[in-house]
Order: sequence, then C-alpha cells, then structure tokens
Amino acid sequence: MDDIKIGIVHNVPSSQTAPFFKASIDIMTQVESIEYALNKLGYDSRRIPLTRNLAAFIECFNKEHVDMVFNLCETVDEYPALTAHPAAVFELLDIPFTGAPSMTLMTTTDKVMTKRLLKGRGIRTAHYLIYNGSAHFNPSYLDFPVIVKPRYEDSSVGIDQGSIFENEKKLKTGLKDFYERFGALLIEEYIGGKEFNVSLFGYPQAQVMPVAEIDFSRFPQNMYPIVGYRAKWDENSFEYHNTPRIFTPSISQSLLWDIERVALDCYNFFMLRDYGRIDMRVNEYGKIYVLEINANPCLSPDAGFPAALEHAGISYESMVQSFIDFMIQRTHNVNQAAHSIR
Repeated sequence: MDDIKIGIVHNVPSSQTAPFFKASIDIMTQVESIEYALNKLGYDSRRIPLTRNLAAFIECFNKEHVDMVFNLCETVDEYPALTAHPAAVFELLDIPFTGAPSMTLMTTTDKVMTKRLLKGRGIRTAHYLIYNGSAHFNPSYLDFPVIVKPRYEDSSVGIDQGSIFENEKKLKTGLKDFYERFGALLIEEYIGGKEFNVSLFGYPQAQVMPVAEIDFSRFPQNMYPIVGYRAKWDENSFEYHNTPRIFTPSISQSLLWDIERVALDCYNFFMLRDYGRIDMRVNEYGKIYVLEINANPCLSPDAGFPAALEHAGISYESMVQSFIDFMIQRTHNVNQAAHSIR
C-alpha cells in the first residue's frame, strides 16, 4: 500500500458569508473523512483543490505524482453546471478516479436532461416544465401544487416550503425571484406519499443497499413533507430534527422489490459507477416516481449513503478501501484490453 499515493481532489468551498454556505463547506468534512480513513488504511494521500485555474491544478497535480484520485468535486468555483468537468480532466489525464464518468455527471447534474431521459426510458417521474424567464410561460399543463427547483443545483439548494406553489397565480408571482436567484428552473408536479432513498454500491455490478424511508410523521398539516435545504443543513430548524431515515420501511415486500428494481434500472441506465443514490416517492396508489438521480452522493459520515452502507454492515473504512479496489480493477481491465490489442 505504501507505493500507492491517492489524490483527494475537491472543489474550493464558498465563504461563510455566501448564500447556502453550509452545503458548500460540507465538502471539507468529506475531504477530512476520506483522508482520515486512507491514513488508517495505510495509504499516502494529498489534498489537491481544483478551481477554474486549471493550469495551477495541473501544476500541483503533476508535482504530487498521485496514482489515483478520489473525486470529491461537487462544483467548480461554485458553478454546479461544471460538476462534470473535473471528471473530464481526469479522463484526459488518463488517471483512475472514483465515481461516475464525466458523461454521467453532466447528464445527472442537469435536472431537465435527467427528466427527459427518465421519460424516454419509461421510468415514471413527475410531469414538468422548464422556465427560462419567458414572459409567455404557461403552466396550465401541470396539476397543482407544483415544486420549483433550480435546474443545476444539488444538496437541496433553493428548495424549501417556499418552493411549493398551490396555484398558477402564486407560481407566476414567485417565479421571477427564483429565476433571478438561480437562473433556469425546473417546475414539476408535487408528488405526495412516502419518500425513499436507495443507495447502490459496487463495481462492476452495483448492489442495492438497505432502503431508507424518510419519516415525515411529525410534520404538521400546514407543511409539505419534503427534504429541503433546512432539513439537510439548518441545525436550528424543525425540518432538520424531524426528517430521520428509517431502514425498516413500513411497506410490502413486493413494493420493496419494485423500488429496488427501479433504482437499479436508473443506476444502470444513467451509467453511474461505484456508487449512487436514487431518490423516489411512492404515491397513495403505490406508483413509484423517481425524483433525483444522485451520482457521487455525499460521503460525509452522517450522510445518507454511508448510513445505508453502515446498515448493511460496511464500515466507512471498508467503503474507502472498496473504492480503491474498484480503481485498481478498472486499471487492470484497461491494461489487459491494451495488451490484447497489441
């Protein structure tokens, strides 16, 4: 293990005066956690920040002589639409890295493209419209209430109770502010019912981890049960303390199998790699709706993905070692293919 050096490549978080900074600075919790696990496993590692100053990154990268990369880049300089670009750089450098390839990250970061592909695949997802600031926007196609989401943001940035609109008049009134803050928007029908997070882990084949249900039982009737920004990042909020995960969901075995089947279909169709999380809702009629495709989900120890692995008996250190094993296997496969061509 001493001859393998791991680069922990990460985006640079925003300052604590920036909007939604708590979601941004969490990246350093992930960096520290991966670094600590690598140290306990006996690996040499180096932190390497990546910004739009690509020349500085390449200079630092070459200086460190790393053999593999943990790709922890969630943005580039807080531009979420550039999430796929670090993976593309690693592909150009021909260096093994964790998680999804650039094409997958580019697709799944774009909520609109994700919806189009889900529809094309025949996977049920809420009806939606795109809003690009047009004065001629007509939402009559949608059934209300609807929820407004930034097209490219993740970590529930821009999503909370104020993101849900119960009629067309309120929506048209509120859209301008959302558009000025976040740019292009996805507007989709709100799906009621139970919410599930399905984590998948493994290479070359992923295995479905224990399914987590979000418990909204303490939400009052005047609040929509959603996992918004406050639920994830605001420790002083009601939502933060009242959206626990339950790994023994109160559903039938047949529905559980259907949820796992849909999650695995999404994982394979969108070409996720190593790990991922599929978020979905099941309405009152038992119909499954996919909400989000999360390639490279958060690896903070208290996040949903590590929690699912822990429930499956996989420790954080074992997870980190598995990521390294996945990269070694990919390198071996590439070398074998190159040898057979020669």
